[in-house]
Amino acid sequence: MRGGLHFCLAQIARKHYLLARLIFVAKAPLLFTASGNLIQSPHRSIGLGRLFLHGSLRAPSGVGLVCALLAALAVGCHRPSNRRNWSPNQAVLPWAELHGDRAVTVHNIRDTVYRTAEDYNVRHYDRTYDLNKLDELDFIIVPLPNVPGAAHTFVSFGFEGKDYLAISVEIRRQKGEEFSPLRSLARPYELMYVVGNERDLIELRSIHWLEDVYMYKADAPRADIREMLIDMLARANKLKEQPEFYNLVTNNCVTNVVDHVNNVAPGSVPYTYQVLLPGYFDRLAYDRNLIKIDSTFERTKQQARVNELAYIYRDRPDFSVRIRQQGLLAREPLKTTTPLR
Repeated sequence: MRGGLHFCLAQIARKHYLLARLIFVAKAPLLFTASGNLIQSPHRSIGLGRLFLHGSLRAPSGVGLVCALLAALAVGCHRPSNRRNWSPNQAVLPWAELHGDRAVTVHNIRDTVYRTAEDYNVRHYDRTYDLNKLDELDFIIVPLPNVPGAAHTFVSFGFEGKDYLAISVEIRRQKGEEFSPLRSLARPYELMYVVGNERDLIELRSIHWLEDVYMYKADAPRADIREMLIDMLARANKLKEQPEFYNLVTNNCVTNVVDHVNNVAPGSVPYTYQVLLPGYFDRLAYDRNLIKIDSTFERTKQQARVNELAYIYRDRPDFSVRIRQQGLLAREPLKTTTPLR
């Protein structure tokens, strides 16, 4: 009994410390209210931006404080698990083996073939990557329609313009489960690092969910890119053995990406409102010189959108190469040109 109580208290303390760190460092006074129509989603893992933000943060009433404490107790005493009836495209956890400083073998890389967002065949494969060829990191921002500030954020690692490996931090859904921030207060979702190819993660969002996908090339040295990949794969390994809960504010897609960046280069990304509202994370990256830029943010963002190329080259084996053939993503001119279809 005592061990269970200690676990509850530790979980509650961690959540409230991180919540305070995010809210007060953000320096953005906010009052949070929720709209049931907008926060329900059958397939997305999202950040705080799916809540409407109005006015200023006010001290909770006595009743509100009691409710918040009860919710925290419910969350804190509910243990995360890797043994549930998972959705097929999230049933298999990735893991990795590091071979010195030369290479890494990634297991269970997801490669889903989609007919629709809900009709698909899930495949996985293993691949060994030469770390000496790792030379590219891209930040991918997917704003959620009609909800200002809401977005999903993930990253992709490139190996000399040939192989690409994407990592997306998401809720891990059980079969038939829908995402609701309000429900997550009482019955949280587990967290998952989805490691997959770009066709899987980008096609799902750009073609089947009809969301805009923006890809920004990081302005980072190769050593930092390597360290960030290893850091993210180490966390995926840890989650395979020690599951964690997703948290709408403190343990979501963008907070994990920010933590990995800051683990590699401390202080690179401050916890501003652009972390709380990841739909503005690309502006933060632009202002902090974390990405390759054009003359203005607007021009940079315009060049980052990959939806048209993702649709045109959706069936190409060199999908990842083709969606990078223009703008700031371009590495070098391709020797052959495929006509648009």
